[in-house]
Amino acid sequence: MATPPPELEGTCKLLSEPAQSSDLFATITTEYADLADEYGARNVLVLKRHPAGIESVTAALADADAGRSNGRPRSPRIESLPEHASKVIEEYDPTLSRLEYEERIELVSMVIDGASRSVPDYLERAAAHESFARDVGQLLLEATRQRIRLDDLDDPHDCLAFLYAMNDRFHAELDDRGYVERADVIPQAVELLEADVDELRSRITASFDAVLAIEFEEYRRLDRRFLSTLTDDAALVCLGERNASVERTRVEPGDVTAMANAAGLDVESLDPGKGHRGDGDPPHRAITRLLATGESPSRTGGADRAGEAEAEDAEVGDGATSSDGGSTAVGPIGRANRIHTRTSREHVRAVATEIQSLRDRHGWSFDEFAVAVPRIERVPETRRRFRDAGVPTATIGTPSLAEDPAVNELYAVVTLQCERENEEVDDWNARTDPDDPTGDASGPRNDSLDRLRARVPGFSPALLANTAGSSIRRSLERWTHRTDLKGRIAREEDWVDAREQYEGIRRVLEIAQFAEETDLVGPDWRGLRRMLRRTIRYDAPYVHAVETRPPTGGVTVCAVDDLKYDSRNAVFLLDLIDETYPGEQFLTQLFPTAWLREMSAYPAVTDPSLQAIADTFDTVETTGVGDPFETYHAHRSRRRLALGSRAAERVLYCCSYERGAGGLRRTHDESRYLKLIESTPGLALEDVDVRADAAIHGEPNAIEALLDQPRGELERVLREASTGGEADLGETEALFEEIAVVLEDGDVDDELAEAVRSQFEFAAGTVVRDD
Repeated sequence: MATPPPELEGTCKLLSEPAQSSDLFATITTEYADLADEYGARNVLVLKRHPAGIESVTAALADADAGRSNGRPRSPRIESLPEHASKVIEEYDPTLSRLEYEERIELVSMVIDGASRSVPDYLERAAAHESFARDVGQLLLEATRQRIRLDDLDDPHDCLAFLYAMNDRFHAELDDRGYVERADVIPQAVELLEADVDELRSRITASFDAVLAIEFEEYRRLDRRFLSTLTDDAALVCLGERNASVERTRVEPGDVTAMANAAGLDVESLDPGKGHRGDGDPPHRAITRLLATGESPSRTGGADRAGEAEAEDAEVGDGATSSDGGSTAVGPIGRANRIHTRTSREHVRAVATEIQSLRDRHGWSFDEFAVAVPRIERVPETRRRFRDAGVPTATIGTPSLAEDPAVNELYAVVTLQCERENEEVDDWNARTDPDDPTGDASGPRNDSLDRLRARVPGFSPALLANTAGSSIRRSLERWTHRTDLKGRIAREEDWVDAREQYEGIRRVLEIAQFAEETDLVGPDWRGLRRMLRRTIRYDAPYVHAVETRPPTGGVTVCAVDDLKYDSRNAVFLLDLIDETYPGEQFLTQLFPTAWLREMSAYPAVTDPSLQAIADTFDTVETTGVGDPFETYHAHRSRRRLALGSRAAERVLYCCSYERGAGGLRRTHDESRYLKLIESTPGLALEDVDVRADAAIHGEPNAIEALLDQPRGELERVLREASTGGEADLGETEALFEEIAVVLEDGDVDDELAEAVRSQFEFAAGTVVRDD
């Protein structure tokens, strides 16, 4: 039986569409200031549904507080909803331990290993796929957030029945051990507050008189129940945006207005820009509106907006040109820049070049740029490519532990310590002699030894014996100190890489600490190795993220969803191909789409009605809906693009490519939403020049262009000859002479000069000897 909707008493103020980020922050600040004036700043609790972007909101509210406190610094009370729910649980029982990610992996594995229920054949086969463990983990986390239990379901699919049974056993094990899982924090807090155990509700709510609930469009049913328990005796103001929910609509259809009305809130509409901006909308504002609401730009009254956009474009000077190389004519009401390249690798390189170009022209710092990828799993690779192109990055999606050199070194140490525990020391020392012809040349032992010899100066097996002790954590700490692991990282790695590897070391030490304290594994090297092996195998970048700012600043590289409450001068939306926006497979890779449509017990929207689609998305014409499931989630993807685009304050770039970088190098179509923008009267996409002879910005790009020139010129001459044309060898000769003069007389690094000469030899077919 479905629970009745939670009842809320207060006001819900809704922006009619996703506002520009600066307008959104101004609206939040105004609502907060009104409550602070009435109740006092320390008596106003601000709750944001998701943690992403909370720093930006905090900074905006702090500025508002300073203006009302004679400039004295005062920190506003702002928390994410999960953070506040955690404090509720800690207030109830300070002894409860929050389950860490690595601990969760081990407990889930233990539960599955001890399962009496037979595993469905499909899951047995699917387990061979690389993403299986992560996909199952995300499904179970979502089931936990929604408090889905097997006993509450009628005839679920066999695979879901098995997974939910494992999840129920897993949580029973957590209860026995005094753990609380992160995904279960809000459900548990709701139960405790509704039951008012030990007068918990009055203790929690005594510290505030008013609540400002922002990002209200993303509050799910349990979130609204949590909010209801907090505001029985407190004033409540909810602030949300229509056509802006991405996370809530994944699991719960419907418009925020209907949701607020059903909860009993008094709904008020706000003008997103009224009274907040005097300098007009950014040039791409109409594109954001089209993506979010389906509203096309109107020429009526649009001439002034077009003129303002043209004037701002002239000031910014974004360097975009029409595809024929000429200047774009005055006229479109909304415009963005487009970067379209042949390959995905060129796509990132072209973005890096454009960032350098904007910096050269406008003096913008790297902090004023954001690059958004479709999924957080893409962050580490994209960040590396930008740094290879000479662009520092600020946001780090921590790479999986398997890719971390420091973690691999410590795993090698753990592996060899296991070997030492299991064998006679004298025999082990003999077999680890690199000059011993009888030693085993393969297997984990020698792989680990080779790794340590390559990384640790003066390594010998005796070092393992000297650092080993009764405590595995202290033994690893001893290793890091005696081998100067952190010092080696600091000397050999760039600042950002060093920051990542320090985080990896911290995680390994925490796992070692847990192995010593738990009864899930033995408190020895073998138990630690088992935990590390599982964690490295199942690690996922969406679980761990480290945000840093290098001393010189850096470009933010993040998932597009993290830009919802962010604001930058320039935003680059990457991977705008149809395979990604809207995508080919929605919700999960675990099950076929045909199965998902029939899985009513899956913890997401799988069988939306036409009315539910129309109520949720203003962008849908229900008469043209073919597949309701795909239509529903495709429009969620469209909305993600809209929210990413609104973070750009000055200039927006839409970036796509023709071919991927994999072995098959399949061809990709541009996203249908780019085609929609291009075909809409009043909107324009202006192409950035990515030709080989375009202006070069940044030292890495200049070096790469220089190294490409010898072979490129040879290919040009051969191409002309093969088609019967005449190649101008004089132009080629002049170019090569210019390069030769620079190499001889210029201040050029010796290694770079040798690399250029090698390129000439390769182009000429010369075999370069390895001296």
